[in-house]
Amino acid sequence: MNNKIKIGVYTATAIVAANIIGTGVFTSLGFQVMGLKSGFTILALWFLGGIAALCGAFAYGELGAAMPRSGGEYHLLSRIYHPFVGFLSGWISIVVGFSAPIAAAAMAMGNYSSKVFINIGWILPESENFFKLIVGISAVTLVSAVHLLNVKKVSSFQMFFTSLKIALIIVLIFFGFLLAIPQNISFLPDSLSISAMFSAPFAISLVFVMYAYSGWNASAYIVGDIEKPERNLPRSLFLGTFIVLLLYVPINAVFLYSTPISEIEGKVEVGYLAATHIFGNTGGIIMGLLISIGLISAISSMVWAGPRVTQVMGEDLKLLKFLSYKNKNDVPSKAIFFQYIIILILIFTSTFDSVVYYIGFTLSLSSFLTVFGVFVLRYKFPELPRPYKTTGYPVTPLIYLGVTGWMLFFVVKDRPVESLASLATVLLGGIVYFIDKQISKK
Repeated sequence: MNNKIKIGVYTATAIVAANIIGTGVFTSLGFQVMGLKSGFTILALWFLGGIAALCGAFAYGELGAAMPRSGGEYHLLSRIYHPFVGFLSGWISIVVGFSAPIAAAAMAMGNYSSKVFINIGWILPESENFFKLIVGISAVTLVSAVHLLNVKKVSSFQMFFTSLKIALIIVLIFFGFLLAIPQNISFLPDSLSISAMFSAPFAISLVFVMYAYSGWNASAYIVGDIEKPERNLPRSLFLGTFIVLLLYVPINAVFLYSTPISEIEGKVEVGYLAATHIFGNTGGIIMGLLISIGLISAISSMVWAGPRVTQVMGEDLKLLKFLSYKNKNDVPSKAIFFQYIIILILIFTSTFDSVVYYIGFTLSLSSFLTVFGVFVLRYKFPELPRPYKTTGYPVTPLIYLGVTGWMLFFVVKDRPVESLASLATVLLGGIVYFIDKQISKK
């Protein structure tokens, strides 16, 4: 008899929301305004990203309910196309899909915390880089240790920090429009703002938005932990993504409404700068600290999901078999430690924006193939039971594919270094797969 503790739709929804609401919403606007200056265009960017994420969530809901097993794209693409395609996607998840966003979240925590502690005089500006490093490493170490506990305790930890983060965004939205001095920016459309929506800077900025929405497929990675996944998986994907869409557009409107574009341009700690304009210096310090603490939720949700993919791959591949080990709490402890090492390497060697472009391109390739898999699966296995069918099929998956394909084209064109790094990661995965097959033959 299987006595494994499983989670319901609310916790699964919280995991999706926590995966999405993380580093991106508090950091990426500063990079978007470097190429886009119109309030309407920027909000359209966030709305489009949310719609694309919802369309993708509908497709993942059908695939995950029809083939319920933890592992995300690794499991789905192995079934839809070929185990080699699934492995490459799983490899991307191991190296990029979770480790890189966790590293980015840790870097953002360091940025937010350092600005606050420099402001109050607790650290000197020349110590900022070292302080950022200590904060990021400490956060990742703490959260990884928590996730070695049983699912019930981790679930409570996740729910608390997710609730804190959502509450912070609601507070910023409400008081931002109420207290802030309005900046000279318009949210109404005009000919220039509409034409900007078809420009290269808009498509490139979409990388940051899709990164901010990444995680909309989070519960597909932990299907094995979800009670009645055929029903609760599609619900959690939709609810989590929709809640975030309702928060992302107004919070970015508040950032633009309260803070001069020149002040946030190229900056990571956008939420802290906006909070200072809304609440004053002291209030900004408090909100900056709370935002930094709230990012623990994003780290936690990805530490939860990522090792489940690694563990499933370890069950299927001899070369990675050691990663399938579970401790007494039924937790993939070796996979968590493996992910932890990759995160530390990224924290020590990368910059924030290079990590975001690297994440955006690589993950979009994987999710593009998965959403397209809805069409492939219906053609190859029409008789397969489907407890849930994609809402708005075939229009919704086509919307996701169109937006993502358009974005990928401009990233390859304008950011070739990050694109090549992504493709090199995929190539390395192919080499690992080939070695594993040789070991299996022997």
